[in-house]
Amino acid sequence: MSEPKRTQLRRLPDRGSHDRETISKILDAGFLAQVGFSVEGQPFVIPTLYGRSGDTLYLHGSAASRMLRQLEKGVPACVSVTLIDGAVLARSAFNHSMNYRSVVAFGTARKIEDAGLKVDALRTISDHLMAGRWEDVRPPNPKELKATAVLEFSIEEASAKIRTGPPHDEPEDYELSVWAGVVPFEFKAIEPVSDSENPGEVPAYIQRWRRQSL
Repeated sequence: MSEPKRTQLRRLPDRGSHDRETISKILDAGFLAQVGFSVEGQPFVIPTLYGRSGDTLYLHGSAASRMLRQLEKGVPACVSVTLIDGAVLARSAFNHSMNYRSVVAFGTARKIEDAGLKVDALRTISDHLMAGRWEDVRPPNPKELKATAVLEFSIEEASAKIRTGPPHDEPEDYELSVWAGVVPFEFKAIEPVSDSENPGEVPAYIQRWRRQSL
């Protein structure tokens, strides 16, 4: 990643970081990104799953996808990932906030043409969402691979921003008889629901993933 220019932190810079390890941990904890790009002056922001390998994010979708067709041209793009950890309730309306971890990354994407590399990228996306799933399912056949576009998004600049802890009220507001604090949020998987067609035992790797998310 290059020196920060587009990711220079201006608003509340004490919450921000350009530390590569911090950025990687947030990207690894999430799995849904918002991808921003512009087509003839019209901005678009599209949610999509991703996988990470080093400073590269892998994106995939239909070969007819407008997002992927634009990104493969090498147009500038922005990818953001946000994890919400709690609602921060202050004694004043102005000081309410959220506890969160987020990453904003800028870069360009390249279409992966080689079939072998394409499969490897799809495996990375699959393992990012749920490790072990790729080994359990039928791999994509040539027709499915042709219908799927896979891009590698090279992160040129990125920054993380994190807020933790209690609300920060004005000194005079601490005397108000108003409850203040944090309502924590957590992402967790609940009991798997088997497909009614040829149901079987839930695989161990899914149960492990579920327990880790509790």
